[in-house]
Amino acid sequence: MKLFLTLAAVMMTASMASAEFKLAYVDVQKAIEKSTSGKKAKDEMKKEAEKKNKDLEKKKADVDKMREDIEKKRSVLSEEAFNKRAAELQEEMQKFNQQAQKAQMELQKKEADLLQPIVEKMKKVIEKVAKEKGLTMVIQSNQNAQIVLYAAPESDITEDVVKNFDKEK
Repeated sequence: MKLFLTLAAVMMTASMASAEFKLAYVDVQKAIEKSTSGKKAKDEMKKEAEKKNKDLEKKKADVDKMREDIEKKRSVLSEEAFNKRAAELQEEMQKFNQQAQKAQMELQKKEADLLQPIVEKMKKVIEKVAKEKGLTMVIQSNQNAQIVLYAAPESDITEDVVKNFDKEK
């Protein structure tokens, strides 16, 4: 009988604790992508990337033309002249690679600069939604990292976060 009462008390305590603990999850990446600010940042990044790619494509075309020109004239150039032109081509290729790396780093910095305020605001909105829903904890989920292996669809507050995020200025 004593064992039964102890077991019943443990079960009641466990059920009371689980009733007080409310967990939800949010896909922050998805929330950012669906938010107005996130879409605007994505469009801005796309335009910036297209601009940089256009510049790089022009430089690459120049380098390719230079390479073709050297290859066509190889038989008529002296070895010294060919080596000089080949060295110039090598230098241009290095400049192109450096320009491409610089463009990539600039794009990454711009993306970080654009996303930082969005992420900060997103954290505040998630906290607000969690408090409104009486949640004890919100965990992050996303499609790429399998953090949450299973959760009931009603535990997903991503859409609520997007709605609240877009409401705030």
